[in-house]
Amino acid sequence: MRSLVIIIIGLLLVTLAFSCQSDEQIELDRYYSAGSIIYQAHCENCHGEKGEGLQSLIPPLNDSTYLKNNRTSLACYLKNGLKGAITVHGRKFEGEMPVSDLSPIEMAKVLTYITNSFGNKMGVINLQEVQNNIVKCK
Repeated sequence: MRSLVIIIIGLLLVTLAFSCQSDEQIELDRYYSAGSIIYQAHCENCHGEKGEGLQSLIPPLNDSTYLKNNRTSLACYLKNGLKGAITVHGRKFEGEMPVSDLSPIEMAKVLTYITNSFGNKMGVINLQEVQNNIVKCK
């Protein structure tokens, strides 16, 4: 009986904690957790478990300055791949990122994960933002 009371109290505390979150935080948590799974399946093999990249071949994802400066291009990189030289953390990378087959909602989720992991804190990149940015891809 005592353990049942403890379980009920625990459930109430968890419910209370979630009810205190803002709508923005709930959206961030939803996108982030789904994005983590997408990252593991589609990005981790090249960019690494911790977003560290691969020496001079694949850029790291832990440069919030690069990500912030290129926020409107990130969905385009996923949709169309990326060719040519880029500079991240003062290092030049000239590899080629292949085109992804992710849907716009999957792109939004994985970009939210990337831009809020590895030391980055950029908030939600939602479906609408991704769709708006894809329209502007060159």
